[in-house]
This record gives sequence, C-alpha cells and structure tokens, in this order.
Amino acid sequence: MADPLLLVGVLIACFVAYNIGGATTGPAFGPAVGANVLSKPVAGVLMAGGFFLGAFTLGRRVVDTLGEELVHDPAVFTLQASILVLFLIGGALLIGNLSGAPASTSMTAVGAIIGLGLATDTLNLAVVGEILAWWILSPIIGFWLAVMIGRYAYTTLDRLIAIEQSEGPLFVWSQQGPALGPNTTPREAVGTVVLIGIGCLMAFSSGTSNIANAIAPLVGSGALEMNLAIVIGSAAVAVGALTIARRTMETLGNDITDLPLTAAIIVALLSSTIVILLSALGIPASFVVIATVCIVGLGWGRSTEAVSVAEAVRGDVSPRVSVGALAGDEGAPTVGAPDNVPASSQADPETTEAPVRTDLFDPGTTVRVLFMQNVVPLLATVGSYLVFLTLHLG
Repeated sequence: MADPLLLVGVLIACFVAYNIGGATTGPAFGPAVGANVLSKPVAGVLMAGGFFLGAFTLGRRVVDTLGEELVHDPAVFTLQASILVLFLIGGALLIGNLSGAPASTSMTAVGAIIGLGLATDTLNLAVVGEILAWWILSPIIGFWLAVMIGRYAYTTLDRLIAIEQSEGPLFVWSQQGPALGPNTTPREAVGTVVLIGIGCLMAFSSGTSNIANAIAPLVGSGALEMNLAIVIGSAAVAVGALTIARRTMETLGNDITDLPLTAAIIVALLSSTIVILLSALGIPASFVVIATVCIVGLGWGRSTEAVSVAEAVRGDVSPRVSVGALAGDEGAPTVGAPDNVPASSQADPETTEAPVRTDLFDPGTTVRVLFMQNVVPLLATVGSYLVFLTLHLG
C-alpha cells in the first residue's frame, strides 16, 4: 500500500506542475493562437510534448542540481521536508500572483531549498555561488542582445517576420501530398512554421528548467525515481496546458504575448536560447526574469533607434515594446509610431537620431516587476529558513 504522505507529496508536486503548464503555455503559443495559425487544443498538445522532451533530456540535470547538489547532504530532503518545500514554493508564488507581477518559479524553488540548507547547515555555497553568478550574468547578456537588436535590426526584422494571412486554409491535401492553400504565399507558410517552431522551442526550454521546480524535492528525498517523477510532473503540466491554459491563450496571457508579434518572437528566441544553455549546465534558470530584461532592452533599443521620420509618418515603423505588457498593466502605454513622432523631428525628412523615449516602456512598471521577481524568492528563502530552523531546533 502506498505511503499516504508520499501521495500528499505527489499531489502537491502535481499541483505545482499543473500551474506551470497553465502559466507557460500562453507565452509559448499565445502568438500562434492569436494569429489563428493554431487551435488551443493543438497548442496544448504541442506544449505537453515539448515540455516532456525538455524535461526528459536536459531537465534531469537541473533536478540533480536542486535535489542533490545544492545541499551537501541530500538526506535533509526527508519526505516531510520535501512537502514543506513545495508548500513554501506555492505560497511564495501565490504572493507574486496576487501582486500582479510574474514571479520566477525557478528562483523561488532555489530560495526555498537554500533556506532548508541554511537551517540544517548543509548548504553547498560553491553551487549557490555558481547559480547566483549565472543569474546575474544571463539577464545582462539577454538585455544587451535585446538592446542591439532593438536599435539596429528591429525594423528590418519586423518587415521580414510580419505574417500577412490569406483567406482559406494554410495547407491542403492533394494526391501528391500536402500543398500550399489556394491563397497561401510561400512567405506566409514559412512564417507560420517558424512561429509554431518558436512556440515548441519555448515549450522545450520550459521543460528543461521548470520540471525541477515541481519534482526536485521528491527526487532528492528518494521518494520518487527520476524518470517516474518526470513522467508524473510532465503529465500534470499537460493537464494544465490543455485546461487552464486555454484562458491565458485566449487573452494571450499577461506575459510577453501581449507584445507585437515581432517583439514576442525576438524575446522568445533570446529567452529560450539562454534558458536552454543554462539548463544544459545544470543551472536553474528563470524565463520570466530573462524575458523581462529582454523586453526592457528591446524597448530601450527601439527608443533610441535611428528612424526615418518619413517612414514613421507613413506608419512603416511598427508599435514599440511596452514592459507593461509583461506585468499585465492595461494602463501602461503601448506606443504607436505615427502619433508619437517628436514635433521637432518632423521638419527633417532625412533619417534622424531619435531621442531616448521613456514612453516606449513604463519605468515604474519595470521597477515593480523586477522588484517582485527578487522579493518573492527572498520571501521563500526567509520563510523556509525560519520554518526549518524552528523544526531543527525543536
């Protein structure tokens, strides 16, 4: 007969994974669903498949880091301690959700385990230092790459990426096999495939980094074997992707999918690539934090871009990036170019160096989002430390 305490632990882990599926499917496939190139059920299936593939390959490295390497003695991960850690992760994330700012599941999970290690004097400071170093370096890399793209390449990429949808089906079946629809252009077909592929890449990156947040404590305690835990966690993610994620995809969520399509693709590619590389190193990475700084960088780069005023007046310059989209702030401005061309620039028909524009991203929202992304993991760390210190001394 199964241990009732183990069943409780598995249920809590599944609840965490269920919410991961619901929260990450929108950002991954929201652009494709919003562009009417994917249905919600198909997006959910692709999310489930991509997540499982990422979890089963690179994700196990992050599980090892959190469940075995972050503390010197994995024996501190008793079944009871693992359940408490998962409770603390869920509670801290709830605070972040109530604040309206997206919190990092990975950083929160690491914080809760660090609290356990500090309270039991088993924390591996070398591993903590390596994780913190990458947490500092990776957002900086993402930020400056986004700045460079926003300043020097965004307008060109926008023209290349833009998908002009035609009437009728995208693909049809003939006697020779699949073929383009009667009104489908090759560019539309390629753009659609790329858009879906980026969603699958994001699903894969989510699996590499997020599976550990749900199952690492149970694997570290020895209560669950790695492969079985990955299957259970991925199944719970799939349920979330096929149920509660429908609503986030319908509204395109409150994450990067509220951005213009080109900006969403750029942020997704940068963030997913960085997360996958860190996961390959066994580093638990925060997609939310990296995506946030990429959005800020893209907005800053676009705000200082050298543009042709004639192009702006014609409307050739696409809407700029708003960091308010990440936090779900409806009041944060999403700027359209023609109405925001400085009057002093309109007299010069040649390309001009646009001044830095703070209205292209909301600094107040940016500060609030970044603040909460650091405070929530800190709350998990302090709460975990106090709880386990009390239990340890008792």
